[in-house]
This record gives sequence, structure tokens and C-alpha cells, in this order.
Amino acid sequence: MRSGLILKKIGMTRIFDDAGNSFPVTVMKLEENQVVKVLDRNKNGYFAIQVGAGKVKTKNTNKAIRGHFAKSKVEPKKILKEFRVDEDMLVEEGKIFSINHFTVGQKIDVSGVSHGKGFSGGMKRHNFAGLEATHGVSISHRSHGSTGNSQDPGRVWKGKKMAGQYGNVNKTIQNLTVLQINDVEDLLYVKGSVPGPKNGYLTVRDAIKSKLPENALKPAGLKDSNETKKNLSDKREIVQDDETKSKSENSEVKNKEINNQKAIEQAVSTTDVSSDTLTADADKDIDNKEV
Repeated sequence: MRSGLILKKIGMTRIFDDAGNSFPVTVMKLEENQVVKVLDRNKNGYFAIQVGAGKVKTKNTNKAIRGHFAKSKVEPKKILKEFRVDEDMLVEEGKIFSINHFTVGQKIDVSGVSHGKGFSGGMKRHNFAGLEATHGVSISHRSHGSTGNSQDPGRVWKGKKMAGQYGNVNKTIQNLTVLQINDVEDLLYVKGSVPGPKNGYLTVRDAIKSKLPENALKPAGLKDSNETKKNLSDKREIVQDDETKSKSENSEVKNKEINNQKAIEQAVSTTDVSSDTLTADADKDIDNKEV
């Protein structure tokens, strides 16, 4: 069993497949899910991972929670959830999850707090049909009817479907299908609806009633920040090497041009000197002949 993630509900839209079929989807966003603490069986009696999500100002957290995050050298998070995992699915503290933790076509279970509807009647809360809307029924068309069981037991059984508080409870929708994943913006597109309002936080896990795909990342899908930094540094070094090579090549070309100019100037100066000497010798010969 792998760890789950804490995703933020953005809203609903629809996507099309290659055949032009439309599917209603819920868009959920991953906001830097980070491992805050790892629970071990020796210390805690079971294996689990504490995952934090959402940004919050340090001044808005109390000292106890601030110390809990500081112990793991992690910035304070808005929400903290705990996920039971197997021993071989543990993740080190400080690691950041990636949206590629889930795969396209995978079945997931989404949990969250449903919309609160306040005090509602039996028709809205339990889908009752209500009483007849004809003569003889006065001011009780939407009532749920009788609830007792005569003199024995002479009371209303516990759990009877009646009017009362509706919504604002923990709900889990099972076996939802992942239709699309956006790696750039860390978005997850899930077929169907999920509980809770927009901008609400949801808990997303691998489906209990479905097998985990073979291409799922184990122990978890993580962002390799160190490797990306190394790759960026290597690229920078390569760019610097290219710049130094180009600079050296340019300097060599300039040196060659300067040397060529000097050689030309020397050749011109030597030709001028030789021509001067030739003219002087010719003048001397003419003078000797006249004498």
C-alpha cells in the first residue's frame, strides 16, 4: 500500500477523446506535497507517512506545530495528513511528491468534506416522495409521514430517516478513473465528481477495490530536485566551456590577422628598401659613365 496525496479541487470541466466523446472531469491540483514525518513500527507501532500540503505563514502557526515542522527541516504546511503504508513504501523526510505518483487509467479513492446544506427535510435529505398533493392533505405535502411503531416499542428507532443536518460530513468516492495528467501545472483530471467545494482540499489514495497498475511508481512518485540541479549545472558548465572555446578561437583568429598584417608591413618595407638601393646604384653607374 502506497502513500496518498493531498490535492486541491479547482473545479469541473470536460475533455474529449480521439473519437469525440465528451467526459465530465474534476480538476485537482498538487501543491507541493512534502513528507514531514516517517512513523516506524518500533517507535509508533505501525508504518505511516505524514504529508503536508499548502503554504502558510510561519507567524500564523503556534510554537508546537512550528517545532514539529522545524524538527524535520520542513516549512510549515496548511494541512497535515497521515497515510498508512507498507514497510517497503516508506519515503524519506523532506521528499516532495510529484503528480506522476498516479498514472492515466488508474482507479483512485477520493475523500473530502461534502457541501453543507444545513437543516433539510426528508425529501431533500433522503429523497422521499412526500405526501399526495390532493384534497385532504393540508400543509404537509413535503412531510416524511409517521415515524413510530405503535405502543410497542412506543418510540422512534435510532437511525430513522428523518429531517436533520444534511451534508458537511466526510465522504469517499471510490473507483474514480484518472483520465489525464498535466505534468507542467501539476493537474489531475478525474472522471466524475468529487465531494467538497472549490478550493477545498481532498485526500486521494490508490483504490482499495482495484489493483495497482504495473507502471505505477514505487515507493512513490517524487520530484528529483537534486538531479535536475545537477543537470542544470552540467548544462551551465557546457555552455561556459563553449563560450571559453569560442573566445579562444576568436583570440587565435585575431592573433593570426595581426601576424599577417605585420608580415605584410615587413614585406612592404623590405621592398621599399631594396627599390631605394637599386635606384641609388643605377644613379652611380650613370655618373661613372659620364665621367
